Amino acid sequence: MERKRSLDFWPAAGLDDGDPAEKKRLLLCADFTTVASCEAAVARRYLAENAWEMERALNAYFEPRAEGEAPRRSEAAPTAAQVCCVDLTNEEPAHPAGSGGSAPECLRQEDGSAFSLVTWNIDGLDLCGLLERAKAVCASLALYSPDVVFLQEVIPPYYSFLKKRARNYTVITGHEEGYFTAIMLKTSRVTFKSQEIIPFPNTNMMRNLLCVHASVSGNELYLMTSHLESTRAHAQERMNQLKMVLKKMEEAPESATVIFAGDTNLRDREVTQCGGLPSGISDVWEFLGKPKHCQYTWDTQANSNLGIRAISKHRFDRIFFRAAADGGHIIPQSLDLLGLEKLDCGRFPSDHWGLLCSLDVIL
Repeated sequence: MERKRSLDFWPAAGLDDGDPAEKKRLLLCADFTTVASCEAAVARRYLAENAWEMERALNAYFEPRAEGEAPRRSEAAPTAAQVCCVDLTNEEPAHPAGSGGSAPECLRQEDGSAFSLVTWNIDGLDLCGLLERAKAVCASLALYSPDVVFLQEVIPPYYSFLKKRARNYTVITGHEEGYFTAIMLKTSRVTFKSQEIIPFPNTNMMRNLLCVHASVSGNELYLMTSHLESTRAHAQERMNQLKMVLKKMEEAPESATVIFAGDTNLRDREVTQCGGLPSGISDVWEFLGKPKHCQYTWDTQANSNLGIRAISKHRFDRIFFRAAADGGHIIPQSLDLLGLEKLDCGRFPSDHWGLLCSLDVIL
């Protein structure tokens, strides 16, 4: 009986009857919920973060948590009726809430002299209030109309929702199952050329590096995003992944502007232990003078989504920048946070704040 309830929790709508991999994952989720006495959403998260290996996922679930670490999300877990809302594609596009506001002037220039990007871990693995939270993310994208969007923790229903809502963007994903990253390019501004997915060989959490070659206003771009390994226990692997990211940035053609943006899960001391950033690669927050208003992108004091009582503040979400060798035709100008308003469902769009970065394009 428990297995049937758990299987029904993740409806098979849209799945091919002949998809053995997804059927196997549904069964693993059912087995996990039986052993751990948790909700299916919790089971799926732990299995996804542990390469769908049951023993490893159970060990991670029952391992004592360090102070400030995220809870296991068994509290206020979504019901089966709520999870039906995960099929977000039934929602018709609507005018975003707050769209009557005005975007910053630098983001609304039409002469090609401005360029903007957003990076955001949208926490698609948290199903509580997912539909309203997804609408809020899309409202922010509609308001600021960034040229490039870097997303982390996308799940397949969220991906389908984005494709329907953001029809003026090309969406490139780093995976198609479980949870993954995505890069969105505004079709009217950014020309897509090619993509590459670089696996992290020792990841325990299905992480990789998504790279997109594109151009804007005649400037060559190499765009990269990733969701580096999570939690304090995986610091060494996270630093190894950072080194791979920086090496890939250095290897890009000198004629190109290179931008990495994503959820790095990095602590400052880990960057120092890696030897710091290579010459020519800047952390945009530091490049802009370390503005206090956007120092922390993961803040349990200000963001209540995870229900963590301990105060924990980190700059997990970062943007790294390498200018083109022939003078740097694209230069970062400002940085702001997104997703700071609590929604009617009582939650923020994500447990992470989004980052909005504007850059000047020298024509």
